Amino acid sequence: MGVRCKSSMATLYIFSGLPGAGKSTLATLLSKRLGASYLRVDTIEQSLKDICDIAIYSEGYQIAYRLASDNLIQGLNVVGDSCNSVYESRVEWEQTAINSGAKFINIEISCSNKIEHKIRVESRVSPVTGLVLPTWESVEAREYQPWDSEIISIDTAGETPERSIQKLIEMLNV
Repeated sequence: MGVRCKSSMATLYIFSGLPGAGKSTLATLLSKRLGASYLRVDTIEQSLKDICDIAIYSEGYQIAYRLASDNLIQGLNVVGDSCNSVYESRVEWEQTAINSGAKFINIEISCSNKIEHKIRVESRVSPVTGLVLPTWESVEAREYQPWDSEIISIDTAGETPERSIQKLIEMLNV
């Protein structure tokens, strides 16, 4: 019986934040910068809806955790892009990294300027075919629990994506 060797060098970058804060923009930019695998829960969930014609609860997240684990075990860095708004999903992302022998870094993206955030939510176009984007009212009503563990926070209000990713890279030291 062989022993599976897990890489301790791989990192799972766990993004969180409300829709329209700039999370997917920064997650994409970071994955390109690092050459990391990029897993967007919205894409997985929309694919399940389109292909299987099923209502989605946590299945998209569950698939993302498994795909992240496959990549982390291979020693590949992974960027996980999801709202990740509740304690349970945050623990699952972290446990995915731990079980895969990888490190994890929690990254919270916010937009503290409500007017700017509302404009972003109301004017954006989804790159995910078929994905119905949330309304501003649904973003405001969404449950978003405060973090109780160490995170890197980026406030994108009044910042360009280029400046925000530069701040994130500096904070990550990558």
